[in-house]
Amino acid sequence: MEIKRYEGTGRMSRAVVHNGTVYLCGQTCSDKEGIKEQTKVVLEKIEDLLNKYGSDKKHVLSTTIYVKDMSMFQDMNEVWDNWVEDGFEPARACVEAKMARESILVEMSVVAAVK
Repeated sequence: MEIKRYEGTGRMSRAVVHNGTVYLCGQTCSDKEGIKEQTKVVLEKIEDLLNKYGSDKKHVLSTTIYVKDMSMFQDMNEVWDNWVEDGFEPARACVEAKMARESILVEMSVVAAVK
């Protein structure tokens, strides 16, 4: 089966499509302050990439969320809960993680079905 890789950087691809599934690399936002603002931007990036590569947020199968500090969990969830539509909630994991840059508060990696 064909594997399509998009927007490769030499280190990773922003999206990979294989066997009717879209895999997105971790999406971050480091130019906004606050977990709510960063979460909103990350979800916008995810939606844009999903739409670009044949999916949408109603087809998200799973999401892994990394937060810099679990004290931010509730604020991140507030934005997440407003983004996810009832009946289309994906499987999800959320963990506290040390981020690649100090300014990053949240990172999300998504797997979605192609529409």
